[in-house]
Amino acid sequence: MTQDTQSGADWAAAPIATKGIDAGKRKVLISSVIGSVIEWYDYTLYGVAAALVFNHLFFPNFSPAAGTVAAFGSFAVGFIARPLGGFFAGQMGDRIGRKTTLVLTLMLMGVSTTLIGLLPTYQQIGLWAPALLILLRLVQGFAVGGEWGGAVLMAVEHAPRGRKGLWGSLPQTGVSAGLVLGTGAFALVSSLPEADFLSWGWRIPFLISVVMAGVGLFIRLQTEESPAFLEVQKTVAQRKSPIKTVFKNHRKELLLAIGARFAEGGNYYIYTVFILAFATAHTAMQRADVLLVVMFAALFNIASIPFWGAMSDRFGRKPIFIFGALFIAISAYPFFLMVMSGSLLLLTIALITVLCLGHGAVYGTLAAYYSELFPASVRYTGISIGYQAASILLGGITPMLASALIIWADGSPWAVVTMMIVSALIAVLAMSLSPETYKRDILTTD
Repeated sequence: MTQDTQSGADWAAAPIATKGIDAGKRKVLISSVIGSVIEWYDYTLYGVAAALVFNHLFFPNFSPAAGTVAAFGSFAVGFIARPLGGFFAGQMGDRIGRKTTLVLTLMLMGVSTTLIGLLPTYQQIGLWAPALLILLRLVQGFAVGGEWGGAVLMAVEHAPRGRKGLWGSLPQTGVSAGLVLGTGAFALVSSLPEADFLSWGWRIPFLISVVMAGVGLFIRLQTEESPAFLEVQKTVAQRKSPIKTVFKNHRKELLLAIGARFAEGGNYYIYTVFILAFATAHTAMQRADVLLVVMFAALFNIASIPFWGAMSDRFGRKPIFIFGALFIAISAYPFFLMVMSGSLLLLTIALITVLCLGHGAVYGTLAAYYSELFPASVRYTGISIGYQAASILLGGITPMLASALIIWADGSPWAVVTMMIVSALIAVLAMSLSPETYKRDILTTD
């Protein structure tokens, strides 16, 4: 049985589009979105702090430029742990359920983020400070590696007919919503005097995490298990090793999933993390101003992601995704020209444009596309491995590599622009080779 495409009235409706949906499904969708926002708020905090704080407090024995590279290196280690979290959570999610797994990942993220806010600095405990920072970053990576797959699956697998793209895109807004909250929190505390900001102000956004995690856990515990997982329990023997099954029977799907992520997996961190360090180092723009611009642009991105998800329900995943990936490639050079102008207005326009037309189109389509690639019995494992394996290659090293390329090119962004274009075109190729998935039955178990 295939699912019908959305009517014009559906995709033009309000983003949540839950009118006529039973309370249990609405609760699942809300839980997926809120949990995703909390996870990405926590994860964003580290990226912002790596750009603005950690080079001073945890890597002080380097030059400013080298300290930034080292801080982004600690940012990258979280991405190393993400596939491990994806492997672990995928196994659990396909064998014991999506809901239980999501409760665990949220707890891990909340605890690790709060502890980062309590860490002593290099001046206080020496090398133990960066060592503990990196350890907690690994735990963060492990947690978010398991969270993403479960959050989007709970939304997609509960979605009404013809709305998988829309519902799957809503947890995807957690990345930008978490960015808004994370950068907003840092924008507030960075207005403190420099000494206060570096002493205690930067800790406040991290410590708030414990409250947010508590709220998220309360909501998540009230939700229902995924109907697709319940169908798996009824119709097939649960896999003893979903990972083995995925690598044996779904290698093509894994390669397509990894290739598709090249569009946004690293470039998103150029727009939202690397740009914080680049703009303040190479123009006269101030740290707090750039943070506010990134936060403002992310607000627009929150609206664009479900719009493109809904459009993919109407026109298919492939055309929407390929449009977004090509836009990322075409806009890379103009984006940096606008940033280097030193104008806050041009920076704002540049970020809104690339996030809404490039990243939004790709990321709003990705959750449903990934979910439709794999059968329900190994879906959590398949999408987690595909998504998180690409994170090592892309998201983790991109800010660090971009910083090193800027130093190598004597401050010119041409090498970074080339990297962005090549990565986006790889995703275009992967999606061109992929089957169209938007009419597939999400309840298919094998």
